[in-house]
Amino acid sequence: MSLQDQVNADVIAAMKSRDEISLRALRGLKSALLLAATDKGASADGKVSDEQAIKVFQKLAKQRKESFDIYTQNGRVDLAQTEAEELTVIERYLPKQMDEAEIKSILQNLLTENGATGAADFGKMMPLAMKALAGKADGKVISAVLKQLLG
Repeated sequence: MSLQDQVNADVIAAMKSRDEISLRALRGLKSALLLAATDKGASADGKVSDEQAIKVFQKLAKQRKESFDIYTQNGRVDLAQTEAEELTVIERYLPKQMDEAEIKSILQNLLTENGATGAADFGKMMPLAMKALAGKADGKVISAVLKQLLG
């Protein structure tokens, strides 16, 4: 079952169980998937591949995290709570994120393979690191660990 089909089935299940929190988040996911299916370069059958769906979900999760931080800083606990609830639902569909030790190990291997030694190599290595860890780790974490390794 594709992620798009899973989201559609979960929307129906949330409606039946009257789970308003999940339903609100799932409707947002479904809407984003429909938009992705109609974008330029999308497949003609209206289906979104799981890779595309994960990218969409990651984008939505990042938006929720940023909104949560902003609302928390401004003392809007009610709005921050809503964002946190939706983020929890979105994270169900994302692959498990790697911890910092795993990221560090992969980046060290990548650095030795490409002969990177100093901070000057950061610009060359960051795109390679993002490609190697796509969907498995947050870009901010990857950047921080890479800067630490390159000195």
